[in-house]
Amino acid sequence: MKSSKATITELQPPPEEAAPAGGYRIFNRVTDWITNERTQLIDITERINEIVRKSGIRNGIVHLQSLHTTTAVFINEWQDALLHDVRKFVEGLVQREDYWRHNDPVYSDCERQNADSHLRGMLLGQTLCLQVRNSAVMLGSWQSIILAEFDGPRSRSMSVQVSGV
Repeated sequence: MKSSKATITELQPPPEEAAPAGGYRIFNRVTDWITNERTQLIDITERINEIVRKSGIRNGIVHLQSLHTTTAVFINEWQDALLHDVRKFVEGLVQREDYWRHNDPVYSDCERQNADSHLRGMLLGQTLCLQVRNSAVMLGSWQSIILAEFDGPRSRSMSVQVSGV
């Protein structure tokens, strides 16, 4: 399993989106990654922490939302053997070779043949909500924020919203 060497871009919101409202602030970014493989796990922890630092919010919440149904975002340990096991686990639960109506032209107009990718994303989920403390995402010692690509290579977007004081 390869870690990510994904290309990253960031869309800047208008300045009024980060304006304080009675001490409580909301800061938004959309960040893009370009994946290189059909199934790829990307450690996005540092990129998310960078956005949290840029927000100027010291304490609050960061909400992550993948803008795709064939990706997922989750927390786990970033360790090669475990990453291999995660990939094997989701591939075992939802096998690409199985019959899926979404892949059958009789029932669906999807040309990507990616029902397994949708189902894998659904199992792991497309959102996370995490605490922000002292201008950083609150994570345990071994925890990383992981973006899972199940239908690459593609350009992927994630909405990041930091709110708090």
